[in-house]
Amino acid sequence: MTTDWMAEYERVARGRRVDELSRPPARQVASPPPLSEAEICKAEAELGIAFPDQYREYLLRQSAGGAVNRLYRSAAGWGWYGDSSTNYDLLTTDFPHPDSYRAYEDELDAREPLAQDFPDPNAYRAAWEQWDAEYGVLQERKTSGAVFIQENGCGFSTLLVVTGPHRGSLWFDGRATCDQILPLNLGGQPVSFMDWLARGSMNLVTW
Repeated sequence: MTTDWMAEYERVARGRRVDELSRPPARQVASPPPLSEAEICKAEAELGIAFPDQYREYLLRQSAGGAVNRLYRSAAGWGWYGDSSTNYDLLTTDFPHPDSYRAYEDELDAREPLAQDFPDPNAYRAAWEQWDAEYGVLQERKTSGAVFIQENGCGFSTLLVVTGPHRGSLWFDGRATCDQILPLNLGGQPVSFMDWLARGSMNLVTW
């Protein structure tokens, strides 16, 4: 059975929210107050995930935002303010290690349709649109089970994994320049949330 990749991409991409939460708040709060235990439980239940321990403790003891995108309940529900990249529909799917899709991505790159292989321009356009949509689905799924927890400028972001074997680890989305999602580490080991807060992504990523 042939996959309609354009329809699949539209379906998957709908997980990125376009509502009041995806826009920066009209009034920035430098360090919003912590959330209550009840609020955190409600957010976890609605999102279908359990926050990693150190992030949960941060929300409870320090702030709902501050150095990270603010966790907030809008009329649309719980989510992270100013974040239009997290795919909420994929939050409950395990975060994939880049090794798990590297071969597929190489194979996908190798079969990009070329204009010279299609005498009919319309057939070429249709083939390329399907290929491009399949690539878009892969890009969405690369951040399954992760929250875009901090924007780092120039198209870069930091991801906090909330689902799967890598839960609690932090990754650097460098796809804007190097097409890779890279693990943050400290002394060769996955960095904890609190150690990351103290040091910052640029000091913990190895290009």
